[in-house]
Amino acid sequence: MRTIRTTTGTTRATIGTNRSASGAPRTTPRRLIAALALTPLLTGCFVSSSEGGSDAEGAAGSSGRLRVALAVPPVQALSPYSNDATVLSKLSVAEGLTALDEDGAAAPALAKSWKRENATTWTFELRKATFQDGTDVTAESVVNALGKAGAAETKPRVLSDVTLTAKAEDADTVTISTKAADPVLPLRLASPALGILSPEAYAKDGTVSPVGTGSGPFEITKLTGKSKATLDRFDGYWGGKAKAPGIDVTWIADGTARANALRGGDVDIAEWIPTAQAGLLDADTRHEVPSVRTDSLVLNTGSGIFTDASLRAAARAAVDGSALVKSVFGGYADPAQGLFGPAVSWAAENRVAVSGRASAAASADVKAKTKGKTLRLATYTNRAELPEAATVLQQQLEKAGFTVKQDVREYTQMEADLLAGKYDALVFSRVTLLDTGDAVAYLASDYMSDGVYNIAGLKDAAVDKAVEAAGEEGDTEQRRAKIMRAEAEILRTDAVVPLVHEKVVQGIGTDVEGVLLDPRERSLVDADTHLK
Repeated sequence: MRTIRTTTGTTRATIGTNRSASGAPRTTPRRLIAALALTPLLTGCFVSSSEGGSDAEGAAGSSGRLRVALAVPPVQALSPYSNDATVLSKLSVAEGLTALDEDGAAAPALAKSWKRENATTWTFELRKATFQDGTDVTAESVVNALGKAGAAETKPRVLSDVTLTAKAEDADTVTISTKAADPVLPLRLASPALGILSPEAYAKDGTVSPVGTGSGPFEITKLTGKSKATLDRFDGYWGGKAKAPGIDVTWIADGTARANALRGGDVDIAEWIPTAQAGLLDADTRHEVPSVRTDSLVLNTGSGIFTDASLRAAARAAVDGSALVKSVFGGYADPAQGLFGPAVSWAAENRVAVSGRASAAASADVKAKTKGKTLRLATYTNRAELPEAATVLQQQLEKAGFTVKQDVREYTQMEADLLAGKYDALVFSRVTLLDTGDAVAYLASDYMSDGVYNIAGLKDAAVDKAVEAAGEEGDTEQRRAKIMRAEAEILRTDAVVPLVHEKVVQGIGTDVEGVLLDPRERSLVDADTHLK
């Protein structure tokens, strides 16, 4: 029977907020991640029930290596400070101090327990663990890793709204302090971008290599550019030996090619099957996953034609995301209700009506204001539906009076241009609870004036104030309410027009057991994943 699971001397380092422009414990039950409620760890402490161990521990390794097709090629050689960080978590290469459990709450990983000492200080006790290069995981290595993340030229998005200071109290105890109260710090530390690597991973020039330096059950032994990676089982893993002897990863940006690779038996697991291809897969290899992913039209408010609020309003009025649900997504999506969709269970009941928007320019005014100017509409090929969605949106925008030209490329080829504001609009697919499992981190990185992933170039004092207020709130219910007030402030600016809330389709061969179906898209393979 096939089982599909889901997871989920004193040394100091300061993790600053220099914002650039540009796993769960192995003893926990393996249930489907179905509850998507934001469940920040707002209590004072957490202690794991066990120091280690796994339902995979002691099991004989499978004779077959797993063959996995991933969609987005590495941007920065799998550096945790880029979007590549999720690869390290999907393939169980690196771990943070904490992880997210199936309910989205913080759970032990390299830290076996933690305690909140006061409003701004937390203490974390480390478990006995070893890096893949044979060195021990110590408090000093944790402080070093977090310090390197804070000093990175391009900050991880998860640090976009916080400043941390880490201190090694003894070999197994780390104290982390924040300038302001951060009630969801244990969630923040679960971000793939804050994975703890061996000191050998960090070069003097600021580059970071996870090859052979993680602490997870699988070790990267070879990275071949942006096309392939070889991972072998790390037998020294604290949670017990993995069941699979290794993983062979191939990056296949074309979604149809990924689906064909699964159908042809060339891979065992293929992520992000395009909806147009999903129906062509055998029913027992097609797995629909509720997702916290929202696809939106992001408008560049910092330069170009959309500095004019009336033109942004005209674009918002012209765009109809519901037209994409069947024609582009084949029913594997819901019309957008806001930045957060039905997979975020608390969003609808806390949603705030949007008010104060600019009036939309009439078609004649759009033509007059944009005369001689072209709306530069960008999207990327890694998610097969986006180029098709861009074509539909182009038609809708042209009816409203805009002259539109598309630029469609592979994501890694355009990320720098997006962050530099070289486009007017972007058809964008975003996992809204990726970085911490807490929506505030997403709102801060993408929409605050100094957010590190602020593709919209938004600078709005009311938005900044609303996101900051949500981030400072320690009560779970009040935090959710303030998050939704911040959503309304962001939507007021028309810097982003939500289109659809996606449902993700993962392709899994019938001879594979233990694949993780994660709505947050940060887990895929772990120590229990193997061929029959």
